Amino acid sequence: MRSNRNQNSRCGRLRLLALFGLVAAGLLVFPQSAAAMGSPRTAAIQVGLKARGLYAGTIDGLWGPGTARGVRRLQWRSGLAVDGVVGPRTRLALGRLGRPLLGRRAMRQGLVGWDVSQLQFMLAWHGFPSGTMDGAFGARTDRALRRFQWFARLGVDGVAGPATLRALRSPLPTSPLPVSSPIPAPVGDRFGPRGSRFHTGLDYTAGYGAAVRAARSGRVRIAGWDNGGYGYFVVVRHGAGVYTWYAHLSRIAVSRGQHVSRGSRLGAVGATGHAFGPHLHFEVRYRGAATNPLTALR
Repeated sequence: MRSNRNQNSRCGRLRLLALFGLVAAGLLVFPQSAAAMGSPRTAAIQVGLKARGLYAGTIDGLWGPGTARGVRRLQWRSGLAVDGVVGPRTRLALGRLGRPLLGRRAMRQGLVGWDVSQLQFMLAWHGFPSGTMDGAFGARTDRALRRFQWFARLGVDGVAGPATLRALRSPLPTSPLPVSSPIPAPVGDRFGPRGSRFHTGLDYTAGYGAAVRAARSGRVRIAGWDNGGYGYFVVVRHGAGVYTWYAHLSRIAVSRGQHVSRGSRLGAVGATGHAFGPHLHFEVRYRGAATNPLTALR
């Protein structure tokens, strides 16, 4: 009897250690909601402050010391009451990037404003980043918006009106199919804001030449060089609208059209394209939307 209790205790400790290990590695995750993306309003404040040299942090929509300090410095410079509250007069001090409020107008290419900053932030979190989040509705924001409208099954007109904003307030997209980790290595940079831009996947910090394997069975859609910064990369189609991307490879071991099984070798870790040191950039996309891979990893 005592032996059984000791064995159960040991098993319990092992399960607990395994759980802690998954949490530490970032591989134990919970369902993702729109709340995970932070506040679009706070992101707009950060964009406006950064444009005036009053904020140097990440456009992450999280109210922290840097954002609070920037707001107070803006108020002091503008001769306002330094209370740290972003009301109408403080927004007015941000100039074009402090107005209008989200929803007051339909947004389209050529506009600049507080609402555009929020639009860019929400588009990025829903898997359609538009480059730098700067409050200016340019060609890249237009392309991102149209891709999101197609994803959300809306009319693709490049105008962000009430229907588009409602869709952007819905839960963040996730992959309907589970995937495995493509490499047994720690995760460095994760899915989310990075500076004034957005990181659309996970960066695995693996050594140069380490084997990169298919996260799920499927067919190779792309295997080659990307001029946009991914370097040598592979894209595998898995069905149900799900694709996985493997970037910055040093070499590729598959060809376009080839069927691969889960765990098949696709290539090797490198530092090609826009990469600072060897690592694997891994993405999970669903119907064109870049989703947080951690929500799909099993």
